[in-house]
Amino acid sequence: MNDKENINEVIKVLNNRCSVRAYDPSPLSQEEIDMILHGAMRAPTAGNMMFYSILEVQNQEMKDRLVKTCDNQPHIAKAPLVLIFLADMQRWYDYYRISDVPELCDKHNFIYRTPEESDLLLACCDALIAAQNAVIAAESMGIGSCYIGDIIENIEIHREMFNLPKWVFPITMLCFGYPKQDVSKRIIRQRFPKKFIHFTNIYKRFNKDDFTKMFQNYEKETLVKNAENLGQDYYLRKTGSAFSQEMSRSVKVALRDWTEKD
Repeated sequence: MNDKENINEVIKVLNNRCSVRAYDPSPLSQEEIDMILHGAMRAPTAGNMMFYSILEVQNQEMKDRLVKTCDNQPHIAKAPLVLIFLADMQRWYDYYRISDVPELCDKHNFIYRTPEESDLLLACCDALIAAQNAVIAAESMGIGSCYIGDIIENIEIHREMFNLPKWVFPITMLCFGYPKQDVSKRIIRQRFPKKFIHFTNIYKRFNKDDFTKMFQNYEKETLVKNAENLGQDYYLRKTGSAFSQEMSRSVKVALRDWTEKD
């Protein structure tokens, strides 16, 4: 198979991927799990420092609890493989301490800086890039996946569950498993037209006509209560929802603790 054919196979995997929430109960083999982890760990990473860790949740009671702490999503408990991707600066700062970096800085009058907001964002980027690599590795083997962003919520509970120190933040969770449904019948969700996402040189803001065209294939017959149009429907279901407000609260706690100076 030449390079062009290899590229086409990758694009085919990307085009056919969709979230899977109903899994065949068959467990994944250790070889398959190792391949998913290997794919994740081959992801690009800032300075080759790998500011992330991957936590595999095998305990069924923990999975059951995650269903409740992540907005009552029952497929979490039934997923053969659950991985939490952690933005992790703790490992490096433990290493710096063991390597006497604070003492070095003190000796030479250097500033010893502890993690700040920029470090959290950088670590989140590392973790999310690794997570997407895991998704594509799994998809290439016929293994479905579903992102669970709700792991960001309930930071206090998740810290206690997984023994997370303050410089470790659970940025996303992934459920994996072979799809229960015939893959030939899967529905590939549409995306916005490229012209509304891809700009050249400068950012573009949209007017009412632009948004009408952007959402022309997204109109729904039924809107949520109190919504009079699609924009209001999205806000009430997503941005202004109770889970979004809890996510905001949880992230504020994590940011405060992450940047707190000893």
